[in-house]
Amino acid sequence: MNISDGLTIRRAVHADARAIARVHVDSWQTTYRGIVPEDYLKTLTYEEREKKWDRVITDPSNHTFLAEAASGIIGFANGGRNRGDESDFAGELYAIYLLQTHQQQGLGRRLTLTIAKELHQEGMRSMIVWVLRNNPACEFYRKLGGKQVASKLIVLGSATLEEVAYGWLDTGELVRGA
Repeated sequence: MNISDGLTIRRAVHADARAIARVHVDSWQTTYRGIVPEDYLKTLTYEEREKKWDRVITDPSNHTFLAEAASGIIGFANGGRNRGDESDFAGELYAIYLLQTHQQQGLGRRLTLTIAKELHQEGMRSMIVWVLRNNPACEFYRKLGGKQVASKLIVLGSATLEEVAYGWLDTGELVRGA
């Protein structure tokens, strides 16, 4: 799927694991600075994330899409069947990250819509996403029509943080926007 400015959204392949790992770590270290403890952010490594993405990309129940520019992969989104206890939501947006230099340009929206469409085509017509409460992306999910539906505490490094879930009971509207 081609989008403006020579950017492409495409399905990830095994060879993309290293580039996805770099985006994942780099975006965590910029987006979550001041939200997640610094000691936790320092533990994130490209090698560890590459191993994770190697497994995820080859799992047919996971759907990973990339935002790619001429310079390389600048973002990604990943989703599949809901892994939690929120039975009203069949699908889940597991992760979405963009390099800081490419945020606020509509790419996050395109990646989210791509995942919603993929899940919709597999019969998952509702979707949930978990996000740290202090993450500026909360506003992004609200603007996409997500409603806050749950919250829970998680431990990252030396801190207990709150995650909130945004959900769409009918992703049809999102899918039509894809």
